[in-house]
Amino acid sequence: MMGNTSKSGIELWGTRAKAAIFLAGQVAVHLLKKKIHRRNTLDQMATVGPDSMTIALITAGFVGMVFTIQVAREFIYFGAGTAVGGVLAIALSRELAPVLTAVVLAGRVGSAMAAEIGTMRVTEQIDALYVLKTDPIDYLVIPRVLACSLMLPILTILSLITGMAGGLLIATNLYDIPQSVFLNSVRNFLNLWDLTAGIIKSIVFGGLIATIGCSWGLTTTGGAKGVGQSTTTAVVTAILAIFIVNFFLSWLMFQGTGSALIG
Repeated sequence: MMGNTSKSGIELWGTRAKAAIFLAGQVAVHLLKKKIHRRNTLDQMATVGPDSMTIALITAGFVGMVFTIQVAREFIYFGAGTAVGGVLAIALSRELAPVLTAVVLAGRVGSAMAAEIGTMRVTEQIDALYVLKTDPIDYLVIPRVLACSLMLPILTILSLITGMAGGLLIATNLYDIPQSVFLNSVRNFLNLWDLTAGIIKSIVFGGLIATIGCSWGLTTTGGAKGVGQSTTTAVVTAILAIFIVNFFLSWLMFQGTGSALIG
């Protein structure tokens, strides 16, 4: 009996994943036609950006501090204390800032999108949009995709700055690494491509979060219980997708022998 239940759950997830891929294609087509509700998009940008900023920056600050604690003690032991700032900058810009900010956004914004649109689905508000000759993709999905894809890069840059500030605080106060040494290390190690790669990742992650959240909401069935299940699985799926896509993006962007430590 449990086997049948798990199998049906996996099949349902597979069906919803296909629907999400199909929805992503529809969003791309609609964007090419420039069908954008500006007011809805601005409202969603306010929800995704300023409302999520505090938790994203707190997360980044503590991640920067923890990373510095772990790296600094080992680097100083091996006589490479001058490289702490640069290593932190590379780690934050390439991976930690875009990935962790996206995970925070998936938990906060992705769940809200799935719950909101799922509630609209089970209360037949989506059907009412069709009656009013309004396409739910134009009215609901595209503003959320644009908002996430535009605001997540900004949040990622702010998270990078906050994480670096947290790392600098720990390096100077706990490990007596001079501020000038820390910042010079950042300048020597970090290059424009590292920042660009982080921004590209965050744009992709933003689109993933919004598409999955909206798709799971649009495929919700079963009343209040269905909304709860959609919200949970949307967040889990979005976080899983972020990690998987991050691997392939990193593989494409940073193949070969690195040169960040040279010079």
